[in-house]
Amino acid sequence: MATRTGSAVWEGTLKQGKGTTKLGSGAFEGPYSFSSRFEEGKGTNPEELIGAAEAGCFSMALSANLEKAGSPAKRVSTTATVKLEMVEGAPKITTIDLKTDADVPGIDNAKFDEIAEQTRKGCPVSKALAGTQINLEAKLL
Repeated sequence: MATRTGSAVWEGTLKQGKGTTKLGSGAFEGPYSFSSRFEEGKGTNPEELIGAAEAGCFSMALSANLEKAGSPAKRVSTTATVKLEMVEGAPKITTIDLKTDADVPGIDNAKFDEIAEQTRKGCPVSKALAGTQINLEAKLL
């Protein structure tokens, strides 16, 4: 299978420092900072990047699993909300809430919900984040 890279450089102290992050594909390169965790418009942060990875992986995996089940999706849209909290005095990503809407002709809600739940447990990024609670709200359009 494929090997992918991402890189980051951090300069300075945690609160006053700044960084840049870059995807190996060249599809994204941009700033991140401590303040970007709390303020809009300050660049990205690791939690957003994890959320994008989880949402992207889940959408692709759900599409693949629906197709395998004989009900290919027209469209799958997923948002991942990543929660960063202080746990025992240290920051920790505690939960990721996935919210997905899918346009899948010819499938009933029960089968869709079953496939979506299997996908939540089985997508590669979800498996990599096994120490984090991942919740799912799946809606068939």
